[in-house]
Amino acid sequence: MDTEAKHTERDRSSAPEAGDEGEGSRSVRSSRRSGRFGDLGTRLSGMSLRRAGLLGVACTLLVLLFSHFVIQPFQIPSSSMEPTLEVGDRVLVNKLAYRFGSEPERGDVVVFDGTGSFVREGLEENPVSSLTRGVFAALGLAEPAETDFVKRVVGVGGDRVVCCDKGGRVEVNGVAVDERYLHPADVPSEVPFDIVVPQGTLWVMGDHRSNSRDSRDHLGEPGGGMVPVDKVIGRADWIGWPIGRWTSLEHPGAFSRVPEAERMPGGAHG
Repeated sequence: MDTEAKHTERDRSSAPEAGDEGEGSRSVRSSRRSGRFGDLGTRLSGMSLRRAGLLGVACTLLVLLFSHFVIQPFQIPSSSMEPTLEVGDRVLVNKLAYRFGSEPERGDVVVFDGTGSFVREGLEENPVSSLTRGVFAALGLAEPAETDFVKRVVGVGGDRVVCCDKGGRVEVNGVAVDERYLHPADVPSEVPFDIVVPQGTLWVMGDHRSNSRDSRDHLGEPGGGMVPVDKVIGRADWIGWPIGRWTSLEHPGAFSRVPEAERMPGGAHG
């Protein structure tokens, strides 16, 4: 009997009946389950963070590629294009505007690299800061490089641009231009000039003429203030930010009566 009793007690302790688990057993199993789920949660969390990081990198690269080849935000750093563009505006520059045989037209607002025309060659920037600034500028989060400018095209290759006529207006190919986009406090130019734009280049000016360093300021320098067409980054087509200034930049009708250079009466520029 004693042996049988001891055997029975030993059986109960080593193999409890279903539904009759002890507290210790439940605690161990619960601990094992929570450990398994905890490890799974940690793995999922780690995977989610990695995926989120990879997704973020992929999205950034996609935006940078889109900005490099198609449309780039460009932050306006000065008042030289007021009232058309204000300081802090983000314009969206259409980089495909001149990619398929088209060239800048009179009246276009263009962004261009002024190296060699507005800025002397050989200016160097720290490579790391240049790369960082370039990435943020490409996203419209930083001011553009000091070599990038935004101006309006007033003369294209072959044009004769003169300022000013008897009425104080700019003339292009003998036709006075009614520049209604100018800053209300400005005259077309306080600096007289009479130039012929070489083929493959542009004569550009800011809309805020009294506060714009443009082609007029580089007349006596190599290149004569002309911007090579191949230095044009793109055409500013829209204001994308701030929200209250969302609009497209419509092409002005100021140059609609200007004839092509070769069709000018007399045919020569004089």
